[in-house]
Amino acid sequence: MNLIIMLIVGGILGWLASMIMRTDGQQGILLNVVVGVVGAVLAGYLLTPFLGGAPITSGAFDIKSLAVSLLGAVVLPGVVNLVQRGSVR
Repeated sequence: MNLIIMLIVGGILGWLASMIMRTDGQQGILLNVVVGVVGAVLAGYLLTPFLGGAPITSGAFDIKSLAVSLLGAVVLPGVVNLVQRGSVR
């Protein structure tokens, strides 16, 4: 059940991140889910120890963990664009 919730929340976070980064027209629902989940996992392991709290991957769905996961999902497409093109946009 935790995996299903993680996919749903990852999809929502990926969609929000694509709206913020203005890449919504280029991504489909599957890529939104992938960006949301990968961004949440990376932010959970990299940012959560510095900010405190629990990562979203451990089942903690509070405002702090959702905000950190959204930040990770927003940074991920920016890093990909930076590597591919040399600029964030």
